[in-house]
Amino acid sequence: MKPQLSYTIWFSQRTGSTLLCKAIESTRIAGKPREWFNCKPDLLTEFHQPNLADLQEYLWKLGSTDNGVFGINHSYYEPHFSQLTETLRKFPACPPTATSRTAVWENVFPNHRHIFMTRRNKIRLAVSWWRAIQSEEWHLSTAENRKPFDLSNAYSFDAINHLYNECSMREAGIQEFFTEGGITPLNIFYEDFIHNYERTIRTILDYLELDSRSVSIAPPALTKLADAVSEEWTQRFRKERQNGWTNRGW
Repeated sequence: MKPQLSYTIWFSQRTGSTLLCKAIESTRIAGKPREWFNCKPDLLTEFHQPNLADLQEYLWKLGSTDNGVFGINHSYYEPHFSQLTETLRKFPACPPTATSRTAVWENVFPNHRHIFMTRRNKIRLAVSWWRAIQSEEWHLSTAENRKPFDLSNAYSFDAINHLYNECSMREAGIQEFFTEGGITPLNIFYEDFIHNYERTIRTILDYLELDSRSVSIAPPALTKLADAVSEEWTQRFRKERQNGWTNRGW
């Protein structure tokens, strides 16, 4: 069934979007915002559907709760996004008049709202990203015990610097998408979310014009991964990144 309301949580890596989506889904009234498009752009093959009409219905069903609210969590990067857009452009819900990328997205996912999940401190974001790549530990459930990792030789200035630049470029791409469609998203900052977990979820429900007062929100499903290694890398990188600067930013 066609969603009555839909929304996208746009994010770059290590901004807390997975924790956010699990919390939103726990309400059972705000869709199932998962990374439905974290796959190859050949959606018919990926979702094993015979045609685009069936695929459209299947995706709506995957991401919707019983009240007709659809959610998706999506990370912008190229050329994946352009390829994905061309696939969505062929969906029955997308008319020929939908020429811009935002028009395509908002026709396929009707009555659309946009949420931008970001992190103010991009150095800590990049450090978290590189640490996850090295340890292969992307998320840790509150019920799990942490595995021991030897990261003593895993620090890399070049790798963290690349990820520092990459997250900035990805977010610039998201902002260009917003500008193209005249979109003013709801901005959610990782740092605020971590300190005001439940309040953040209720703010999102208010933005979606859903019942934020009586709904029950599950406690955090994931625990923080940053540790002494993360802090050591953060301090080392910020000093090396500004080596030789007369006026340092941090």
